[in-house]
Amino acid sequence: MKVSHVSEADHNIVTAAVAAAEAHTSGEIVTVVAGKSNDYDDVALVWASIVAFLAMSVIALFPEFYRGLYDQFTGGWGHELTANQWLGTVIAVGVLKWIGMWLILLWRPLRMALTPRAIKAQRVRARAIDLFKVGAEGKTVGRTGVLLYLSLKEHRADIVADEAIAAKVSADVWGDAMAALIECVRAGRPGEGMAEAVRQMGIVLAHHFPRGSENPNEIPDRLIEL
Repeated sequence: MKVSHVSEADHNIVTAAVAAAEAHTSGEIVTVVAGKSNDYDDVALVWASIVAFLAMSVIALFPEFYRGLYDQFTGGWGHELTANQWLGTVIAVGVLKWIGMWLILLWRPLRMALTPRAIKAQRVRARAIDLFKVGAEGKTVGRTGVLLYLSLKEHRADIVADEAIAAKVSADVWGDAMAALIECVRAGRPGEGMAEAVRQMGIVLAHHFPRGSENPNEIPDRLIEL
């Protein structure tokens, strides 16, 4: 069963905003909302490896302390570990630490929290570009498609424009639209945020690509949910 990330009301708000914006421009706006852009499995692997390495490093730096713990654990009746046995013990501790950290990071909120913001931004951007290539690139006669992408778990959004728009509108021009969107998302109003971003995008598009005598609706206005 597919989980809905936004309400039906949000869908209606965004769809209406797209239709209103496109009434004044030859540009075509595609809106997409996703729960997340990536699973960040590689980030979990890195964190598990870091924890395991640190655990083994601490034991290597303070061997006498940990040998003392071994003696306390065995009540002094344990045999003296050989160098190879001690090495094997250190490796075993590292493996257990790695497995433990990996299991902890199966909890997605913690994995997301431990992912650096720069990595999140890169993954959201990459996902937005992939979706743009599938759903908007080259889909209009004048190559005037533009995609608004919102990734909820990362609290990030991106705008990817077709070549005709990118040639006239620099990325920083979309800054106000992005700021309005993220502010509403943080307040728990993703539909309103996307609608406001679409409205501001429409103003920019109407300035550079005003509506012509023929303005077919080449891409559906509906909000796409992934």
